[in-house]
Amino acid sequence: MEAWMYALRIPAMSKYKVDVSPDKIKDDMANKVPASVHWPAENYNHLMEQPTQFYAIALAMNQMGLRDSTSVKLAWTYVGLRIVHSLVQSTNNKIMVRFQLFAASSLVLLGLTAKGVMEYMY
Repeated sequence: MEAWMYALRIPAMSKYKVDVSPDKIKDDMANKVPASVHWPAENYNHLMEQPTQFYAIALAMNQMGLRDSTSVKLAWTYVGLRIVHSLVQSTNNKIMVRFQLFAASSLVLLGLTAKGVMEYMY
């Protein structure tokens, strides 16, 4: 996602003559560059949010020895949903599709978390 972000942004900054002064770049870019150029950057920022919770949960469950097929399937389902979410946000950015994918991945992450907590407590 980071490479995709730069591959779109750097040429767009030249093409649309974005002022790269530190005090102007964000507003200038928002006003001059098409929204589709921003989508991968917005997605990259989102990858620093909820997925970091997934990493912590997955690592904790691994350390607890919770590597059963249900846990693994939940983890890979979460990863798959987030990949599809990234592709949607970075290509056509259909908000309702993104929301449905986000909600589904959130429920899967909640299930994975609940499973980890239950296994730990019992």
